[in-house]
Formats: sequence, C-alpha cells, structure tokens
Amino acid sequence: MPIYKGMPGASMLAEILLQKYEYHVPFYRQVKQPEHLGVKLSRNTLNGWFKPVCELLRPLYLELKKKVLSSDYIQVDETTLPVIDHDRHKAAKEYIWIVRAAVPRLLFFHYANGSRSQKVAVDLLKTFKGYLQCDGYSAYDAFENRKDVRLCGCLAHIRRHIESCREENREYAMQGLKFIQDLYNVEYMADERQLSYEERAALRQRLAGPLLDAFELWLQNTYPKVLKRSLMGKAMAYAYPLIPRMRHYLYDGRIFIDNNRAENALRPMVLTRKNMLFCGNQQAAENTAVICSLLGSCKECGVNPREWLNDVISKLPYYLTPKSEKKLTELLPDRWGGYRQSHDTLPTVTGMSMDNPRTVHRQTVHAT
Repeated sequence: MPIYKGMPGASMLAEILLQKYEYHVPFYRQVKQPEHLGVKLSRNTLNGWFKPVCELLRPLYLELKKKVLSSDYIQVDETTLPVIDHDRHKAAKEYIWIVRAAVPRLLFFHYANGSRSQKVAVDLLKTFKGYLQCDGYSAYDAFENRKDVRLCGCLAHIRRHIESCREENREYAMQGLKFIQDLYNVEYMADERQLSYEERAALRQRLAGPLLDAFELWLQNTYPKVLKRSLMGKAMAYAYPLIPRMRHYLYDGRIFIDNNRAENALRPMVLTRKNMLFCGNQQAAENTAVICSLLGSCKECGVNPREWLNDVISKLPYYLTPKSEKKLTELLPDRWGGYRQSHDTLPTVTGMSMDNPRTVHRQTVHAT
C-alpha cells in the first residue's frame, strides 16, 4: 500500500485529493457519495489517509520547487488563505505565495506561516537568478539591488489602477488606458504573426518602445495636475516607478507583458478557499500548498491529473527507498511518462506551442 496508515490504494488516494483540490469538494461532502452506495466512511478516516499521502508527495513537491527556482524566468504573486488561529478562536487572514516558471511550465505554492513579508520573498527566492515578474508590491523592492535578478513589471496591474479612476477623472483615465491598449496591440500583432522570441523582441523595440516612452512622459507631465491623494494620483504614483521594470520585456521575447498567467494559476486556489472556507491549522495550509502545486503543474503541462496521481502515488514508495537510484524529477509533470501522450490530444492554439507557451489573450479597454 502507498501509505502506512490504512489500506487505500493509489486510485482511492488520488480520488480523495482530486475531489478536495480539483473539484473543491470538502471531506464532509465526500463521505456522502460512498454512503449512497452503501459504503460508510467517516471524515476522520479520510483525514487519516489524507495526511500520510501529503507526506508521501512532499519530497516530490520539494523537487518541484528546486526545478522552478532553477529556471531563469519566473512570475510571482500571492493571495490570502484563511487559517484557524486556535488561540484567538477565529480564522486569521494569512497568505500563500505562487511561483510560476514560464519554461518549463511548472509552478508551486509556498506557505510560510501565513506571512507576506519581504523576508519571506527574500528567503524563498535567494537562489533564483534571472527575470522576476511581479506586481508593484513593496516586498519585491529588495531585489532591485541584486545584479543577478531583473525585476519585470506587470502592465495589467497598472491598467487596473488607472481603470479604477474612470469615474473620478475620465479624461486622464482614458488617456492612460489608450497607451496601455496600444502596448497590448503590439502583443496581439506578434501573436497573430506567430513570431519567434527574437522577432517578437525586435517588434517590441520598434513599436512598443516609443509607446512606453510616451506613456512615461505622460505620467511625468500629468501627475502634477492631479491631487496626490486622489485615485488618479495614487494610480500614477503606482505606475511611474514601474516603467523601468516594464522595459525589460522589450529586449527578451520570452517575457510576457503582464503577470496574468500567474494570477490565472491562482484561481483553483481561490475556488478551494471558497469551498473549504479555511484551513484548520498551519499544517493543513502547508498540505494545501503541496497538493495545489502538483495539480497546478499538471494543468500547466496539460497532464491528466487523475492518471498522473494514480501512477505517481503507486511509484513513489519505490523511488523513496534508501537504495533507490531513481530520480524524483522523472515523476514531475513535465517529465512524466504520460506527458507527451497527453499533449498529443490537446487542441492547438494559434500563436502557441508547448515549447513557446504563448496564448492569444486579448484584453480590450472599453472607451464607453
């Protein structure tokens, strides 16, 4: 049996994890399904199986973190995760981080006692070297002085701040949004032409470079005309320091114009949070990070999570034996035996390949 506690097979353990984190069905609802078939399982039984299988998968999760952090281009974001504070007898607002590698297409979630502090970011990414794409959260400012890290901005976050000002100052908001839409139009043009990384970078330098310069000049000239504490003043104060970070995407066609793919990868975590309401303790939050990381990486790679979990849970005990010469990296979704076969069944998207994972994703700013 894959785990030391109980007699469930790999398929049963895989189903429990999928129900909880892929289909967002909490344990108290999971036990009702077999009950209707005449099989009685308690929530304590499922919980007793859940913890050991998370420990079984943890070494693979650690290998996943190493591989993501060894890439030279990552996207980072964070979101809330309520965790029960037993001393205060209520759910505390804590945070969980996501780190996504563009190539290879893998990601992981990181929980550090629920903290969102700069120290967590520095400790988490201390071995990373390359492009780090993020929003304007001040915790990432610590990487400004690192010569082996280049901070890349997110145009989507800049757009959201300016878009929120449309009712307060429509004239300036629409002027700013026009610059942003024009920058996105360059990306749509590159997608439609299916340009290589080098060709995309050349197109950006020719068309997006002057637009970014004009946007920066507009921010510089317009900011003195608005109240600093107004929504527009705050939006401009947010956007202007990020323009130098935005320039990095002009010179490397691999870099995305925004951090939306990391945010999209957070959505299953948000759905899980809404359905389970909170994590019972910090250990449960860490287990959530482990399983969501592995399932999220399966989704990034186009791997069937049920097939992957069934296979990996059954093989891991043999990979983890002291005398085993097998490498855990062979079981990661991007290296797993079924990876290529699963990809052969995926629909193709114009302007996208599995080695050059760019999806045509239009974001339109409405002028009305």
